[in-house]
Amino acid sequence: MTNHITTKWLGNMQFESNNPSGDSLKIDVAEDAGGNGDGYRPKALMLSGLAGCSGLDVASLMKKMKLEVEEFTIETIANLTEEHPKYYDKVTIEYHFSGANLNEKKLQRTVDLSVEKYCGVMEMFRRFAEVEIKTIFHHR
Repeated sequence: MTNHITTKWLGNMQFESNNPSGDSLKIDVAEDAGGNGDGYRPKALMLSGLAGCSGLDVASLMKKMKLEVEEFTIETIANLTEEHPKYYDKVTIEYHFSGANLNEKKLQRTVDLSVEKYCGVMEMFRRFAEVEIKTIFHHR
């Protein structure tokens, strides 16, 4: 299967990139880097892609296992190297589950399955970064 994305320059430092979903997004850099600050930063988009990919796995598994969760948040914290080309060499992904009836064992299983088996973006990240996974439960 092939994905094809078209990214078009809009002038200055801004681009518009489409997605197979039919949606598109703007990419830009901060004003201090010569842009207008009106769009997503490319490296940060990679982190959103990582969290989104894994989050979709976890959400799908939570639904299948009929797990009760009031709130589910993924915090992605990445270290950027100082030398060019700058890239993420260490990434910590925190899965936060909140609720009154959290089944910690099964929720941990959803995270493990995403991290170890299903999330292709996670696998890509492992090729260039040290990835640390944390699961945090907030009982109400």
